[in-house]
Amino acid sequence: MRVLVADDHPVVREGLRGMLAPEESVEVVGEAASGREAVEATTRLRPDVVLMDLRMPDLDGAGATAEIGRVDPGVRVLILTTYDSDRDIVRAVEAGAAGYLLKDTPRRNLVAALHAAARGETVLAPRMMTRLVDHLRAPREEALTAREVQVLELVARGCANAQIGRRLSIGEATVKSHLLKIFSKLGVSDRTAAVTTAMARGILPPIHD
Repeated sequence: MRVLVADDHPVVREGLRGMLAPEESVEVVGEAASGREAVEATTRLRPDVVLMDLRMPDLDGAGATAEIGRVDPGVRVLILTTYDSDRDIVRAVEAGAAGYLLKDTPRRNLVAALHAAARGETVLAPRMMTRLVDHLRAPREEALTAREVQVLELVARGCANAQIGRRLSIGEATVKSHLLKIFSKLGVSDRTAAVTTAMARGILPPIHD
């Protein structure tokens, strides 16, 4: 089985190569450091399975998964990530991922998952399956519009309403209107809670120091 490893951290790629090296049934045919590189390498190397990180530069794992599905539907993509939010799982599955595993998965389970994905099976760890089912059963939350996300991103950066208005070329009153709608949709009452809730739900990426 030909496997392409896609992860933006060189240490992780090297670790996965080392982990899979003893497996005679698995050959790592290439690496990619971004989602865009993963798509290009898939076209060039024609792997059976792409082992894909979720958070990567240029094009994230879900976007790369969807693109690979368009350019080569026969290639299976198995997500391997540290993120296990409901939003991440759903995005990956909707993009066409054959499975979703966390990076603490033991080697034998990872190898079994690669083979299962290559056979066309769907691979989800039991707790991932439970999370996915619970998410699908939950009442649908009203999604933020693209403009509301832009406003919230600037709030997360510490911008005041006037600064947000200038950056987005809208009036301060319009900014306040967007914020009220954001608070209502997220079920919060202030800016800090809106940002933390949006991060918890995967609407905004976490802020790293």
